[in-house]
Parts: sequence; structure tokens; C-alpha cells
Amino acid sequence: MRIPPAILAIGRNYADHAAEMGGKTDERPMMFMKNPACVCGNGDIIRIPTICLENGPQVDYEGELAVEIARDCRDVAQSDAASVIAGYRVANDVSARWWQKSGSGGQFSRGKSFDTFCPMSELVPTKAVGDVQDLDIETILNGTRVQHANTRLMVFSVHFLIAELSRSMTLLAGTIILTGTPAGVGAGRTPPLFLKDGDTIEVRIARVGHLVNTVRQE
Repeated sequence: MRIPPAILAIGRNYADHAAEMGGKTDERPMMFMKNPACVCGNGDIIRIPTICLENGPQVDYEGELAVEIARDCRDVAQSDAASVIAGYRVANDVSARWWQKSGSGGQFSRGKSFDTFCPMSELVPTKAVGDVQDLDIETILNGTRVQHANTRLMVFSVHFLIAELSRSMTLLAGTIILTGTPAGVGAGRTPPLFLKDGDTIEVRIARVGHLVNTVRQE
């Protein structure tokens, strides 16, 4: 899997997910970054690092639509956003919740950036996908569906996100934008449902693809 120059991720972009995590949607997109070195591919193993054993089970799944930027761009108008999109991928924004919320001074990036914490499927060109704001997305853990939504439920659309993120900031060709996850994550359940050794986690997005990874404890 080719390493992107940057991974820009959006939090709380589905109202139901924001609610299950005890928050609410924002007036402006909440952006954080993942280390590009955490990328892995379809069929690769998600490895739970030993550092995530220090504060109990915590590694979570987040099925998401990923957007890949086609060319260097800056100050893109929302009406022109489609012209800078190379295509789409299925992604899993794997997250170590203690490190995300408590282990890094309130900053998300470290808990989102351990090696293998960003599996992504193969790139599907924009024209093959059609209306990006009408895609069914689902996550399946060990054969049981745990997330199900449609991209029409995004608080901020794909084209809006590109326009907003590119304001006075160059998006390099190959940059990945993760567009947020819907409700159903493990941390939002009672009791919590975290990934463990031997699990199989799948994310499916209509017309984009099917991402499958197994989980191993280091």
C-alpha cells in the first residue's frame, strides 16, 4: 500500500456517532491527523500494539469513506471540489481510545496513529462511484453488522470538506481525507466492544469496495 503524504481525518461527522460518544456535532469540521505510516492494505493484519494493553482493552473500529486528492490544490471552491478527487477508498480509522482521549494531552493523533491503524482498500475512480453523498456503509465484526448508515447523513459533505480543508492550506496529491464514522463503534456500546486477537473486521461501502482485515495482538 502506497504511503500518502498526509491523512486528514474528520471527527463527529455523523450526528448519531457524536451522540453515542457523549458529544454533539460541531459548527465547523473537527480535523485531526493520522501518521501516514499507519496505513496498511486490504487483507493485511491490524496489529494491537503492546502499548495498548497498559490501560485495558481499547482498540476500536471506525468504518469510513476515504477520499484521495488527485493533484496539489489550495483554496478549492466547493463547486470545483469534484475536479480534485482522484477517487475513493474504504477505510477503517482504527482507534486506541485511552491514548486518543487520555494518553496524549487531549490530542487524538497518537491514539489514531499506531502502525496498521489505517487499513484502506484499493482506489476506485470518481466516475465509477457516482453520487458520493448516497452510499451505504456498513461495518461487520466477526459476521455481525455493527455499523450501518448512508453518506447522505454526513454533517459536512465531501465537497464541503475539500473546500474547507484547502482554505490557505495546500492539499498535496495523494492526500487522504477520512470523512468520519457513523454510530455503532465499540466504545459507544454497553458493554464496550473492542477489537481482540483473532477478530475479523470488514467495512463495505456501496460502489467503492470491501475491506477485510484480521486482528492480532502483538
